[in-house]
Amino acid sequence: MTARRRNIWCSGLFALMSAATVTSAPPAFADAPTHVGAARLEASSFGALAGWAADDHGAAFRAFRRTCEAIVAGRAALRRGLAASQRLQAVCRAAVTLPAAPDAATARAFFERHFMPHAVVLPDGEGFLTGYYEPEFDGALARTDRFSAPLLARPEDLVTLKPGESLPGLDPTLTGARLGPRGYEPYPDRAAIEDGALGEKANPLVYLDPIEAFLAHVQGSVRVRLPDGRRLRFAYDGRNGQPYASVGRLVAEETGLPPAELTTDRLVAWLRAHPADARRLMRQNRSYIFFRRADELRPEHGPLGAAAVQLVPGRSIAVDRTLWPYALPFWIEAELPEPDAGTATLRRLMIAQDTGSAILGPARADIFFGSGPEAGLRAGLVRHPGRFVVLLPRDPGEGGRER
Repeated sequence: MTARRRNIWCSGLFALMSAATVTSAPPAFADAPTHVGAARLEASSFGALAGWAADDHGAAFRAFRRTCEAIVAGRAALRRGLAASQRLQAVCRAAVTLPAAPDAATARAFFERHFMPHAVVLPDGEGFLTGYYEPEFDGALARTDRFSAPLLARPEDLVTLKPGESLPGLDPTLTGARLGPRGYEPYPDRAAIEDGALGEKANPLVYLDPIEAFLAHVQGSVRVRLPDGRRLRFAYDGRNGQPYASVGRLVAEETGLPPAELTTDRLVAWLRAHPADARRLMRQNRSYIFFRRADELRPEHGPLGAAAVQLVPGRSIAVDRTLWPYALPFWIEAELPEPDAGTATLRRLMIAQDTGSAILGPARADIFFGSGPEAGLRAGLVRHPGRFVVLLPRDPGEGGRER
């Protein structure tokens, strides 16, 4: 999720309503768009989706319904990103009346009745896929020689801006600020925070190995194993609003290694072998993530996504929240690498449940692979093209006929 992912609403925003340029609610997604961003949407049919009949529609529906519960309750649409269209809200209301785990045939019929596939066609080239996961690391509640990097709680003075909001005198590309003696100012960047810029406002929650703490920032969530055997979960609770820079890209530029060959394992190995350079390059990522303990999350499910629901491995994707509302289903086709150096064909219905500052464009998605080392290995291999088909809610008057 993502220093690139989850962006959540904060109570501090209410303090700047008089100073910020704001809207009362996020704009709603159009019911029947023909273009999204630079992409053209071409109407298709479920029969044209290779592999559609073989997918596990029940698994996709469970993820979809979970997001719909948040939308119907107002947890997702009112807080961040584009609001769901009237048609999508109506479909969500229908979804929550069904059992949480319907059989595959019922789930497939639901999607075919309520949605119409539209290919997301870019002016040139295909869409692009990456992967992310929830890491699990050893850590401690007190600083040690091994665990010296803290994960910090959200400071009380951090103000988070929603898309389209701005503050007088603040760079419009920044999404975070704090109130200083002369008005609102940029929040300190990663290097400044690591050097103590927050002072007494820095509240450590847990301590990790420095490189693993950085990876927790990139993924936006983490499970931590304590020396006494306990396992704690920490979820995204805001970011400083500074720009994100990929340390993988920086290492590739410095070493000349092709970015596609810099899997997570190879990147971590390089960072550990070059500690001084690692610290210098990691600090070039000015974005900084704040966390909270997430004891309420069910351990068998994934971390909390930006749509205010726990993510589902292999079904949840992060999308550009300025272009797509949460809960929209996407049919994605790609050839993705396997850990054994082979490839596997992906043809799967996935649900928009998350976002990230590096996830930009109408045919761009980050696939959630799950939690732990194996999920991290699989996620770290993915930097591949893919075909995107968005399922747009039908006009209720269409009757849900296959076309």
